[in-house]
Amino acid sequence: MRLNDRTLGFVINFLLGVAWAAVLIGAASSFFSFYHTSFLFALLSALIGTLPGMAAILVLEHIITGKERLSELQKQTKLLKELVEQNK
Repeated sequence: MRLNDRTLGFVINFLLGVAWAAVLIGAASSFFSFYHTSFLFALLSALIGTLPGMAAILVLEHIITGKERLSELQKQTKLLKELVEQNK
């Protein structure tokens, strides 16, 4: 669990799991739908079928990274304020 907030971390990790499942289901269903046409077309179709799930993963990872950055900046700000108070 990378996030400090347990509830938000649970929701984001759950949604990441759903997004990975969407990637797998999209790839498999697209591949097997067009397998009878040609293998190359089926692979291309599977690649396109993964795009919505991959976009969701990208957005969720961006949210996690932003929250981690905010947490680190808050820690740094606290330490800098303590240093300023010590130097006065």
